[in-house]
Amino acid sequence: MLVIKVLGSGCPNCKKLEAITRKVVETLAVDATIEKVTDFSKIMEYNILATPGLVINEKVVSYGRIPGEDEITSFITSAL
Repeated sequence: MLVIKVLGSGCPNCKKLEAITRKVVETLAVDATIEKVTDFSKIMEYNILATPGLVINEKVVSYGRIPGEDEITSFITSAL
């Protein structure tokens, strides 16, 4: 099972990243849990410079932007 984390304060970009990620997970029918991490001290543990951030199985795959569906699909399939 994949553990996917969306890092961010809950801003519109963070919510958009979460929505796209949920859609990709549903489309791929992958067994995954998606967590929202809004605690700033926890976000800083991932050493990212800007939100939103996307973490799959504790590996930062993207931050500071919103990757598209194709890119998120690639991140998830690579992590499987």
